[in-house]
Amino acid sequence: MDNLREMISEAAEFIRSKVDLVPQTGIILGTGLGSLVDGIEITATVNYQDIPHFPVSTVESHAGRLLFGHLRNKPVVAMQGRFHYYEGYTLKQVTFPVRVMKELGIETLIVSNACGGLNPQFNRGDIMIITDHINLLGNNPLIGPNDETIGERFPDMYNCYDKEMIKMAEEVALELKLPLKKGVYVAVAGPNLETAAEYRFLRILGADVVGMSTVPEVIAARHQKTKVLAFSIITDMGLPDSLGPCSLDEIIATANTAEPKLREIIAGCVEKI
Repeated sequence: MDNLREMISEAAEFIRSKVDLVPQTGIILGTGLGSLVDGIEITATVNYQDIPHFPVSTVESHAGRLLFGHLRNKPVVAMQGRFHYYEGYTLKQVTFPVRVMKELGIETLIVSNACGGLNPQFNRGDIMIITDHINLLGNNPLIGPNDETIGERFPDMYNCYDKEMIKMAEEVALELKLPLKKGVYVAVAGPNLETAAEYRFLRILGADVVGMSTVPEVIAARHQKTKVLAFSIITDMGLPDSLGPCSLDEIIATANTAEPKLREIIAGCVEKI
């Protein structure tokens, strides 16, 4: 992806030829969270496979479409399916849609994911707002030549997860009478889940949840000065002293159960942005 600026422009130009709407907010839907789009009044759909330079989702439950429409009367674009480092993509490919959404007009990015809980005070089905992250992917989407027209070489990660938006999300959850946790997300490469020793290690580092996504997209968003609000649904617990087997079906089932609550919180946040 040596000509990143050119590739962004080509992808955005293609999308604009299919879609009239200019989105204000971008939304990334994580594993098992695809039906969060149910609240969006969809006006246009573009398949990833049709967009120049876009990767294609290879993970179960990731549909692979950009959805344009209105959520609570606000113009949005939603990624129904994201990309992961473990699929074999580079992090520049993983974050390419974030670049394109910025080109299309977004000022705010809302990210969701399914994750494993590390904090013993959390439970399966809890929704956590991400206040900070730890990058253990062993890579970074900004490695390589930097295009100053996209963002500066050494972006500051201060206020990475926008504090005002976190406060707003807490107020929305309070109005809805929905409990909301707060904590630190650690990203690992995957695709295997962690061992008991690894869960213990990650908790010692200061993480409250662990997952295999989100951090690359957030780094790219902050590089291009896009505000970020991010949520995790805790789908399984990684408590090393009481660890049991876990399957993708169980993870998706838990995500589906908690999803309606997160949908209301995200809708309320978009309305207030």
